[in-house]
Amino acid sequence: MLGLLRIALGLVLLNFGLAKIFHFHAGNFMPPQGSLPWFAGLIELVIGALFLIGFQTRIMAFILSGEMAVAYFIAHLPKSFFPTENGGYAAAVFAVVFLYFVTAGSGAFSVDRARNAA
Repeated sequence: MLGLLRIALGLVLLNFGLAKIFHFHAGNFMPPQGSLPWFAGLIELVIGALFLIGFQTRIMAFILSGEMAVAYFIAHLPKSFFPTENGGYAAAVFAVVFLYFVTAGSGAFSVDRARNAA
């Protein structure tokens, strides 16, 4: 189940990165190139893809947890303390779940597991 959770989270993050960088099914996620949200999209694209395949999962999860925490404090907390009012519930949950992966590792179906088995 840990591997499936990693894959699901990786796909969601990869989708956000694709939307912000390449405007692929972007909806509201079309930041100007070089802006802070654009750089966040670059992290989500590259690090999210590595997290998805389970490569150096603990390190990637640490970076992603930090990104989500920064996103919450910069973009959401100034609007309101409460996630239901500031729209930051996803960033808050992602930060904690990625922090869990820092301690738990990649789970099944990962490059990390394949490299350790060899």
